[in-house]
Amino acid sequence: MIGMVVLLVLGVRVWVVLGLGALALLLATEVVPLSLLGESLFDGIDSFALIAVPLFVLTGDVLVRSGLSDKLLDIADALTGTLRSGFGTATVLCCGFFSCISGSDAAGAAAIGRMTIDRLVRQGYPRNYACALVASGACTGILIPPSIAYIIIGLILGISSSTLFIAAAVPGVMIMVSIMLTNVAINRMRGYENQAAAFSFARVARAIWAGRYALIVPVVILGGIYTGIFTPTEAAAVAVVTTILIGLAIGTLTVADFPSMLESSAKVVGMILPIIAMSLPLAQTLAALQVPQGFVVFVTSLTDDPTLITLMMIGILILAGCVMEAAPNIVVLAPILYPLSQEIGMDEIHFSIVMVTALGVGFITPPLGLNLFVVSSLTRAPVLSVARQAVPYVLAMLATTLILAFLPNLSLWAVR
Repeated sequence: MIGMVVLLVLGVRVWVVLGLGALALLLATEVVPLSLLGESLFDGIDSFALIAVPLFVLTGDVLVRSGLSDKLLDIADALTGTLRSGFGTATVLCCGFFSCISGSDAAGAAAIGRMTIDRLVRQGYPRNYACALVASGACTGILIPPSIAYIIIGLILGISSSTLFIAAAVPGVMIMVSIMLTNVAINRMRGYENQAAAFSFARVARAIWAGRYALIVPVVILGGIYTGIFTPTEAAAVAVVTTILIGLAIGTLTVADFPSMLESSAKVVGMILPIIAMSLPLAQTLAALQVPQGFVVFVTSLTDDPTLITLMMIGILILAGCVMEAAPNIVVLAPILYPLSQEIGMDEIHFSIVMVTALGVGFITPPLGLNLFVVSSLTRAPVLSVARQAVPYVLAMLATTLILAFLPNLSLWAVR
């Protein structure tokens, strides 16, 4: 395990580190036959639920290339234009809209960043702060359903993804609102954006009418899932077809766009699925070594106070999110922390919501901070300078995570 940490610090790819860690543990302990490693790798990604991952990523890519994402931004801007921090708030709201379609935070950061960062700078925001705002807003990608993270944790813990999506709706919106309010407060203190147009129902109506085709996509996805018509995987497939047909029908998408579009989506999926595949043998080896049970015994020997144990779990998840992406963290840590959550009487759905939300904080926290690197690559802004500007958003997300952790009904009322 120390060797894995060293390799991560040296910059070795995460899936390689996880694979080497699993292999080393198997060779050192012989707790599971080494011959089962290949079978475990295949079985880990041979799942109907995981088909939704490439489909949601592709849907997001089609949305951007067809120009429908610009329509969502126009709707968000029309709704929030009366606020003094109107376009900054619209940017976060657009991240939320995009999260309802793509399920990926990195894809959201890239797509929304391309559309909004330069415009935020023209509105008066410093570039580093604009990057931090987009990176923070894009964290909703794994927090607002449909989310790839909830698909993975549902697969690991044996919980229906649809159930998790229903439970995650309110927590995801709470995170989005906390980011909006933080931007409003900072904008009031620093005076970045001082122009505010008068609210106009006519402008909102025009924006909604112009973006009516873009709104069809999240309605199809969320409506199909929440009404039980589709499973998340089926909803993702329907969303891909719907988005492509809309793009072709309105003339913003052509057959010539397909090769580059598929290649772009494949690159994103090619980062996610190898990590999941390599994480599973490591998680299985740790389970065979009874690491989860040992961890429960260790923690409960220190304290049996549910509040302290909950804070300890959140601390572990935030630290893990700082150094590794959500997918491997879920696959490795969920089986370890879940028995501990059961020990203090935490509902499995509530545990899943708290885990994904806490890991979401890591997307804007160094040293990994995936969203920070995405927006930095778009603008060439130094990662650390963007990270400094993101500190208020880290605190806002952390406060919301604590609220969700200690008020379980916020996550469970819709399911019940």
